[in-house]
Amino acid sequence: MSSTLNVTFSNDTFDLAGQLHLPDGFTEDRTYPAIAIATPGSSVKEQIGANYGRGLADRGYVALAFDPGFQGQSGGHPRDLENPAARVDDIRFAVDYLTTLRYVDNSQIGALGICAGGGYAVSATMTDHRIRALGTVVPVNVGRAFRQADTSSKGSAIAMIDAVGAKRTAAAAGEHVDRNVWIPDTEDQAASFGITDVDTLQAVRYYRTPRGHNENSTNRRHFTSDAMMLGYDAFNLVDELLTQPLQVIVGGRLGTTFSHSDGLALWEKAPNAKDFHVVEGAGHYEMYDEPKYVAEAVETLDTFFRAHLLS
Repeated sequence: MSSTLNVTFSNDTFDLAGQLHLPDGFTEDRTYPAIAIATPGSSVKEQIGANYGRGLADRGYVALAFDPGFQGQSGGHPRDLENPAARVDDIRFAVDYLTTLRYVDNSQIGALGICAGGGYAVSATMTDHRIRALGTVVPVNVGRAFRQADTSSKGSAIAMIDAVGAKRTAAAAGEHVDRNVWIPDTEDQAASFGITDVDTLQAVRYYRTPRGHNENSTNRRHFTSDAMMLGYDAFNLVDELLTQPLQVIVGGRLGTTFSHSDGLALWEKAPNAKDFHVVEGAGHYEMYDEPKYVAEAVETLDTFFRAHLLS
């Protein structure tokens, strides 16, 4: 069976906390292909990244999952900041770290991005061609998601940006400003808000119950994050810069995360897209930890990486 090693590596400002998932029979005397894993928004390395990291390690890869800067056990202030530019740069630093490991074959480094991490991995891969192949699972363009999130009134994204500005002014004056929540903290809270959307409820059941909960995943984001995400487009310049082979994996059940349509948009723009795989019956959050769905995704990723990373 695969094993796990806790590691830290620098992003030139502070340390990032990671977990290396190592193949069965691992030895430093040989070299292995390696995958840097970009996790979903609000997620930490012990959650979805670990599920996929273990699966890839079981198939012979060194897989690195890590907490983004400002989150989990990684350094950085303000805490719980979700800054797309920083998250993309974290992936590059993860690749830097992998290249320093004598047991990693630098010509066989790939990336895997899941949910919002899928979009971040796209951005990183476009501008870091040390990443030789890119896999994505239920990829989400988080900028599109935030711009689309509130359809209650025309120009709601502008209203959200103005709200961030007002909060920044208040914070600069010394006022306390609460962090925002990603999802309801409990199913009861979701019910009190009148939330009945299947995907939101599945997110709560994954992140906020013993099924997937981790104490370092706070379900909070610093309020300045929202303006940064609203101005971000993960797929900008894909048609020009994403020259590496691409695998897209989506769930077969369409839902309100729109990862299926984001995945299709990515697939259609990428000049070197190799495979668009649909996991029939799976919803977005079921792709995080449902064993049969994760197994299918990992098997698909293994086939892709063997063809386009190891050849």
